[in-house]
Amino acid sequence: MNAETMMGTELRGLRRRRPEVAGTVLAGTDGLLISSDLPTTDATHLAALAAASFGLGHRMAATVRQGEFHESVVHTTAGCVVTYPAGRDALLTLVATPGADLAALREEARGVVRRAGPALAACRQPTLLPHQADPHAPLAVRTPMATLPNQRPRRAQSITWRRPPL
Repeated sequence: MNAETMMGTELRGLRRRRPEVAGTVLAGTDGLLISSDLPTTDATHLAALAAASFGLGHRMAATVRQGEFHESVVHTTAGCVVTYPAGRDALLTLVATPGADLAALREEARGVVRRAGPALAACRQPTLLPHQADPHAPLAVRTPMATLPNQRPRRAQSITWRRPPL
C-alpha cells in the first residue's frame, strides 16, 4: 500500500471514529497541500497557514527549550483548528466542531500520525543528487567581509554587440 492510499484510509477512519472532525488537511511543512477533504474552506490557504503555525510553534519550543513541538490549537467561536506534525516534513491539520473532545482527538490524531507518518515521510523524502546539499543540514558558517583578503576589482571587458542575422 502506498503512502497516499494509507493516509487516505487513516484519515477516513479518523473521520468515522471522531464525528466532530469537520475536515482534514495534510500538508508539507513547506506549506504545500498534499491532501484535503475540506468541503468549504480553501485547503491550499489552510495548508500554508498550518505550516506557518508549525514554524512559529517549533521556533517557540526551541526558544524556551521545553522539548519538541507537539501541536498547535486555534480556538474559534465555531470550533477549533488543530495542527500536528506527521513525520519529519508533513503536517496533519484537523478542523473540529464546537465542543470537540480535544484530549480524545489528540490521541486519535497521534495514532494516525504514528501509523502513517513514516510512510508519508519516506514518500516525500527527496532524493539528493551528489552535488546537492542536505536541506536539513546545519547552515554553513559565513566569513565576515572584513576578514576577506583585499581584491582589486577586475576591469569590465568590452563586449561588442552584433545584430543577429535575419
